[in-house]
Amino acid sequence: MNRGFLHTVVLIGLLLVAAGCSNFQKLLKSDNVDKKYQAALQYYEKEDYYRASQLLEQVMPLLSGREEGERARFLFANSQFKQGDYILSAYQFKLFYETYPRSELAEEAMFLYAQSQYKQSPTHSQDQTSTLTAIEALQEFLVRYPTSKFAEEANGMIEKLTAKLDQKAFESARLYYQLRYFRSAVVAFTNFQRENPSSPYAEEAAFLRLDAQYRFGLESVPDKQQERFMEAVDYYQSFIDQYPESRFLRSAEQVYENTLAELEKVKKTNTANTANTANK
Repeated sequence: MNRGFLHTVVLIGLLLVAAGCSNFQKLLKSDNVDKKYQAALQYYEKEDYYRASQLLEQVMPLLSGREEGERARFLFANSQFKQGDYILSAYQFKLFYETYPRSELAEEAMFLYAQSQYKQSPTHSQDQTSTLTAIEALQEFLVRYPTSKFAEEANGMIEKLTAKLDQKAFESARLYYQLRYFRSAVVAFTNFQRENPSSPYAEEAAFLRLDAQYRFGLESVPDKQQERFMEAVDYYQSFIDQYPESRFLRSAEQVYENTLAELEKVKKTNTANTANTANK
């Protein structure tokens, strides 16, 4: 390509960008509300959400009471959402459906509010307060609009958030196990199973509870070992009843056999101690 021609094309492009910036700055300074609003709609249609939001933020107070005011507020909220500012979009969408509860856009605004909350949910390793807020928002949306076209998507988001909470709870319980705090691990895994019976982690939690109880028994004082090993036997029976074809079955059977062996040792020790006491 001719270098002179390429230089001309680049120069024209830069001039157009400069002209566009200049026009936008003029719009920002303009007092013509209708002109600003129409320009905002054009920027929005072109997916230039930053400029659209700048203009919409200026005209929203001036369009209050007019038909365009309702749409301007919705588009402003959605512009923030499209830019990834989910804290502000959540605030604006909630403000919208509370201000215009009968609007034809209220349903979508409430869904996008919940989705904004969903987008703020962190990874499972972090604090899950935002996740709980998102689940509550999605559930509230489904209660208000049970037949909504967004219902399937909302349910899907709830499932993903619930799975994240499950993983958080499971990982917290497993951390006790990894740190060899076996008594705390047993309690945590028991609570996890009770509160999350259908979790994809429930099976592993049941096995780890059994193993943690066995290891807890090993580390216990002699007077407590029989009782704690018997609890491990109960956990084994519960495990195989609930998961007869578990991928952890062979490991669980090994823990069970080890537990029975330890119980046998405890019984022999107790018998010997009883005999020694009788002979004294």
